[in-house]
Amino acid sequence: ALRLAGGRSRCEGRVEMEQAGSWGTVCDDAWDLADADVVCRQLRCGRAMRVHGGAAFGRGSGPILRDEVGCEGHEEHLWDCPAASEHDCSHKEDAGVVCSEHQEWRLSGGRDGCAGRVEVFFRGTWSTVCDNTWYRLEASVLCHTLGCGEPLQQLAFGHTLPGRMLYQCESQQPSLAHCQWTYNKSAPCHQSRAAGVVCNGMGH
Repeated sequence: ALRLAGGRSRCEGRVEMEQAGSWGTVCDDAWDLADADVVCRQLRCGRAMRVHGGAAFGRGSGPILRDEVGCEGHEEHLWDCPAASEHDCSHKEDAGVVCSEHQEWRLSGGRDGCAGRVEVFFRGTWSTVCDNTWYRLEASVLCHTLGCGEPLQQLAFGHTLPGRMLYQCESQQPSLAHCQWTYNKSAPCHQSRAAGVVCNGMGH
């Protein structure tokens, strides 16, 4: 089994694998995009956008199961790649990755991080969100995800970024990525404005 831990979605974080019943980490020696690509694909998270070493997503625990991983990038599983099982690493060298299907959000142009235009980082670029299906529920999910409390007010802006995302939530979810979403489909976003929100919490 394989998972990413310590990130903001299931498609970002410290690489952890299970072996003989216990979870462990991977050392960042020789950790590169080809290795990370295999992880992202195995987790159905798209492609690797960024690789991280030095325990960027926090230090893991348990055994360090792989060192000097040498994937070519086409392997189906991380454990199919050549690697050293002996290592000279500590958890401060735990490897991590950000995959293309990872989504993160920010509110920009407002008084602080809890107000402004909704922008989503996805597939390596920042995009705006179409307001056609942006209602109180979607705003509430986002304010919660950002640690900003509840939505106070909806705002509308222009689309000035290359990509557009559309979200539709049926219920309160841990993040917008758990709702239904479509990316860069022009029809539903036709004549939309870019969604914005003021949450009642204070950002930094």
